[in-house]
Formats: sequence, C-alpha cells, structure tokens
Amino acid sequence: MTESEFWNLMKEEIPDMILLDLGLGGSTTIGVEICRQLSILHPEVRVLIFTGEIVNERLWVDALDAGAVGIILKTGELLTKTDVQAVMDGKKLVFNYPILQKIVERFRQSVLNDARRMEAVINYDIDEYDERYLRHLALGYTKEMIANLKGMPFGVKSLEKRQNELINRLFPEGERVGVNATRLVVKALELRILDLDKLEPDDE
Repeated sequence: MTESEFWNLMKEEIPDMILLDLGLGGSTTIGVEICRQLSILHPEVRVLIFTGEIVNERLWVDALDAGAVGIILKTGELLTKTDVQAVMDGKKLVFNYPILQKIVERFRQSVLNDARRMEAVINYDIDEYDERYLRHLALGYTKEMIANLKGMPFGVKSLEKRQNELINRLFPEGERVGVNATRLVVKALELRILDLDKLEPDDE
C-alpha cells in the first residue's frame, strides 16, 4: 500500500484503531509522518505500530513521539488479541515481548550505569563543581569559558588548581606526570564519573 492509498482509505471510513507498518510505501519516515498526521487530524484513532525495524531504536522513539500508542515488533509472538484489546481499552505504551525485553535490558543497563557512576563519585570524592568542570572540558570548553559559566564561582587559576587535584585523585601516583585536560576527561569517562550519553552543557 502507498501513502496516497492509505489516505484514500481514511476518507472512506475512520477506524477506531490502525495497525500501521512503518515500512509503508518502502520508507520508514513515511510511516512516522503518517502517524504524526493522524494524531493531529484524528486524535481519536489509536495507532499501533507494526515494524520489522529491530535495531533502529531511534525509529521507535520517533513513532511514539509522533503519537503511536505502542509498538509490535515483527518477531516472536507478533500481534496478540491481548495487545489489540489493550489498545482498544485506551491503554498506551503497548509492546509485545521482544520489545519489552529490549526496554527492560536498557532500563537495567541504565540503573547499573547510574549505580557505577554514584560509586565512582563517592570513591573519588567528586563534588558538583568537579563534575561540572569535567563535563564542560569533555564538551570542548576552555578554562576561561568554564570560569564564565553562571554556576561556576571559580576563576581560571582556581580551576587550574582543581584540575591538578582531580589528576591526583583519578590517576595512580606513577601516571600523573604530563596528564592534560583530554587525558583527564578520558579517565573520568573510563571511571564512569562522566556519562557519555549525558554530556550536556549548563544553561549559560
């Protein structure tokens, strides 16, 4: 079915629920856009996504943001009567078992990473200014730029002193000579003091 054929069918009759294949018309972006348009034009219609995109998790997020009430992967148990009934009952975030497995694994990994980060913060005595300094170094800020941040009450000299203190805390005694800002940031990432997925600058 093409996109135009889909909209022609919608003109004939508005259904309560649509099982929408994201690969409609050979393009996943078309499926997401149809979902978005449906949520605007017919917010009462429940859209359940049916997709074989197993590895493209960003596409799942795009579909949910576009208004889909759930996602069924074309693997495992496929679509069940329970899934359909849940959608018709007005439930949201309806997923079949394969995608639930992925969600739970992601959640588990996120919790473990947060726990490791907290452990590293405690073990290496990292305060909020240490974290803020390291995070902005990782984002390519210079010491001068970091000193000008609203939440940073230190000048460049104080930041240089703080950097030396961080080097002494994060590196063993025999590895501290010649450590620059880049190596310090890499070490902070290795120790999970910084999370690569959460490197965002402060509001300036």
